[in-house]
Amino acid sequence: MAVSEAIENYLETIYILSKQQNEVHAVDICGYLSYSRPTVSIVLGKLREAGLVTVNEDNHIFLTQEGRAIAEHMFERHELLTTLLVSLGVSPETAQRDACKIEHDLSEETIEALKAHLAKFGHMKA
Repeated sequence: MAVSEAIENYLETIYILSKQQNEVHAVDICGYLSYSRPTVSIVLGKLREAGLVTVNEDNHIFLTQEGRAIAEHMFERHELLTTLLVSLGVSPETAQRDACKIEHDLSEETIEALKAHLAKFGHMKA
């Protein structure tokens, strides 16, 4: 399965929710992303088939090792871009929204350059 922007968003959402609460359910994803239950159910099925998530008998959703790696990667990009935008004077709310829009499209080279730049000015660890 190719990992699309939509899949990255779902994995990152599950990761964020799992950091905020003990159990993640489909309804939590629906609320976080403002998607319908049927849409989330279809994508969760695809994520299970791809081996990116598991769902236990209580319908708790868990990231697999591969799913977690993708989610953590996207979360790191999101945090980096949010930090950069805030350091430029963008409000935190706008920075969060804009980071979500661009986090999927930047090359690793650009991300590494941004990390180095922010570290140089004390905004992030190298």
